[in-house]
Amino acid sequence: QVQLVESGGGLVQPGGSLRLSCAASGDIFSGNAVGWYRQAPGKQRELVAQIISGGRTNYADSVKGRFTLSRGNARNTVYLQMNSLKPEDTSIYYCSYSRSGYDYWGQGTQVTVSS
Repeated sequence: QVQLVESGGGLVQPGGSLRLSCAASGDIFSGNAVGWYRQAPGKQRELVAQIISGGRTNYADSVKGRFTLSRGNARNTVYLQMNSLKPEDTSIYYCSYSRSGYDYWGQGTQVTVSS
């Protein structure tokens, strides 16, 4: 069992930046994938960015060039640096870890981009 805890969300103006953190109770880089999803009200949960086994990083087209997914020095932390934020980035952001066909999720952190 792996527990994921997100932090770093908040209210930011358009064009601003936030850095989300995900701290896990164990190694989250030994499985199939680790990364971030988001879900806005009335919409389906969507992939934002993830690192898959082998080290490749995938980004949603809507965040390419603005968001950066990175690993912490320890094998239980992952970050999402979000720059040039737009109102349409407003969502609950979830950390996700997949291993052996099972998906682990954090409780989510709210990101609101508004002036």
